[in-house]
Amino acid sequence: MRRLLYIEDDNEIGSWVARDLERRGYAVDWLKSGEGAPERAKEADLVILDVMLPGLDGFTIGQRLKKELPETPILMLSARTSVDDKLQGLQFADDYLTKPFHPDELAARLEVLLRRYGRTGSAELTLGHLTVVPGENRIVDSRTGDEIMLTGKQHQIFMYLLRHPNRILTKEQIYEAVWGEPYLEGDKTLMVHIRYLREKIEIDPGSPTIVETIRGIGYRVKL
Repeated sequence: MRRLLYIEDDNEIGSWVARDLERRGYAVDWLKSGEGAPERAKEADLVILDVMLPGLDGFTIGQRLKKELPETPILMLSARTSVDDKLQGLQFADDYLTKPFHPDELAARLEVLLRRYGRTGSAELTLGHLTVVPGENRIVDSRTGDEIMLTGKQHQIFMYLLRHPNRILTKEQIYEAVWGEPYLEGDKTLMVHIRYLREKIEIDPGSPTIVETIRGIGYRVKL
């Protein structure tokens, strides 16, 4: 699963970009300033970096990151459209995208950079009797070799849990990440989808070992 470090201080822009990228199968680590970026970047396959940030600006942070982690691609985001700003960014960044942008264009540019740097994300995860290939959106029952076919929402729920391994995620977090709208207390939609998901991926859906229920809170996948 490809991990992105996303540095953006604007809450509105940051939340929709992070949500969109997570729906596309990325694990997104969102920071609102450059503080702690060098350490967090060590775990990332790619860095998305805004220019206008509190404290050190994106140009300064990007130059430091590229010096310390030359094999990690950097994509700059900026509302600045002047040639000088683009040239300054491209002295260290691998690509430069101006705001406003369409999420499909951002995703396409990310894929180009990830392929260029060999970060294809095809590494397999073993989860009990399941073999998961996040980069190919495939889930295989290793006992039989058969591919397990999930519906769109089942797949999004499972991948969202996998992007946050060992963390207890609330019903609200999962619902809002997958459906993109506020969770209403008492809504059984997520619970129904989890039940059908378990029928496909668990050996015994009545005693699940992959998607665990944390009573009164939500769900967790342990790796």
